[in-house]
Amino acid sequence: MKVPKRIQSLVEDGLVDEVIRPLMSGKEAKVYIVRCGSEIRCAKVYKDASRRSFKKAVQYQEGRKVRDTRRGRAMEKGSRFGRQEKEEIWQTAEVDALRLLAGAGVRVPEPYGCFDGVLLMELITDATGAAAPRLTDLTMSAGQARRDHAVVMKQIIRMLCAGIIHGDLSEFNVLMEEDGPVIIDLPQAVNAAANNNARSMLLRDVLNITNYYGRHAPELNGMKYAREIWAAYEGGTLHPEFVPTGHFKESTRIADVDGVLEEVNAAARENEERLKRLQGQSS
Repeated sequence: MKVPKRIQSLVEDGLVDEVIRPLMSGKEAKVYIVRCGSEIRCAKVYKDASRRSFKKAVQYQEGRKVRDTRRGRAMEKGSRFGRQEKEEIWQTAEVDALRLLAGAGVRVPEPYGCFDGVLLMELITDATGAAAPRLTDLTMSAGQARRDHAVVMKQIIRMLCAGIIHGDLSEFNVLMEEDGPVIIDLPQAVNAAANNNARSMLLRDVLNITNYYGRHAPELNGMKYAREIWAAYEGGTLHPEFVPTGHFKESTRIADVDGVLEEVNAAARENEERLKRLQGQSS
């Protein structure tokens, strides 16, 4: 087939030898099956920001660190250079997340690098060697649904232990290889500790996955896996082998608003007195 324009430079540099066929097209990228030497891999071609349909991208980027202050200022101003830098960070975020998660024991595609907006990575296959299907394209027994749901919950927990939340997880971005589910599509991956939307995104990810498997195993519906996982994370008891029960009782304790305000006011008074003492010493 004709080589897509964005992959042409990779062909010229010897990184890709042949584009075999398109694999899928999503809201932020198009994916092709390519040959790199003797290996069959994926080439994920990111769409330009103006053509992406990924909603509220700014929410996902909150908390991502930019080491270069010049780049950070340019991104805040929205200059042409700043927009280019923001786009590069969006693209390289997936490579960074994939490498981090692989090291944390999460089953994700192996990345080989991002070049000019094209991510080369492992092609996930099924038992026959064909491209693995997405969960949304499968039917399964109740037993398999329960087993695979437990596997995905374990992956989500390991991601959170590594400081990452997928942020857009559903049956559309989990592939089914011979050995089980594989999580894909991570350019929007969220920093769990630095993003104010982290909790709501985790709850949505877990709910999406549980609702999908709940179609095949109805007993999964209504379980409180997400709140149980987040409570363990906030409480510092979450670990990679944590097994959620789905039976989580939320605290009914009424927040002591007056007590909190009194603590704040006491701290303010103490600070004011400290400043007065310092002023007295300087005079």
